[in-house]
Amino acid sequence: MKLVVGLGNPGKEYENTRHNVGFIILDNYLNNSNWTKDKDCEIQTINYKGDKVIFIKPTTYMNLSGRAVSRVANYYKIDPQDILVIHDDLDLASGIYRLKTNSSSGGHNGIKSIIEQLGTNGFSRLKVGIGNNKNTDTRNYVLNKLSTEEINFLKSDKFIDIINYYLENGIEKTMNSFNSNGE
Repeated sequence: MKLVVGLGNPGKEYENTRHNVGFIILDNYLNNSNWTKDKDCEIQTINYKGDKVIFIKPTTYMNLSGRAVSRVANYYKIDPQDILVIHDDLDLASGIYRLKTNSSSGGHNGIKSIIEQLGTNGFSRLKVGIGNNKNTDTRNYVLNKLSTEEINFLKSDKFIDIINYYLENGIEKTMNSFNSNGE
């Protein structure tokens, strides 16, 4: 069983903002349907090629995301190495992504919360670049709306392919296949 987490903030005012990259990618992957509320998150379970996969969007706001992730992981007895977290990354340019495992929070408060609540950084991440405007306060920048071009990139088949490949092959093979060639 695997757990795929999309990070973001709940509520209309945060829709299509840079901080909601994880929500946007999961909504697109799952056709934005069948979410139910449970354990501080919106949750959806699917059967993918015979394996149960749980998808969540924490409703605790970004800085407390770990509470929802740990509650779901503990309830379903999911090991951290079977968790993929999708989130925005200020240190990557818009249009760039990186898969990582066993790494630090990099200053991302949602990831800090997950590490604290799970007691480990031994989970995988799909970090999606949102760029960084050094002339704008970071909080304001991540809560600004994405451009149509940026939204189209997040809704591209690329992220569907990455998630499917991860579910079938695990993080190591996914990193080897999708982190190459400057991507």
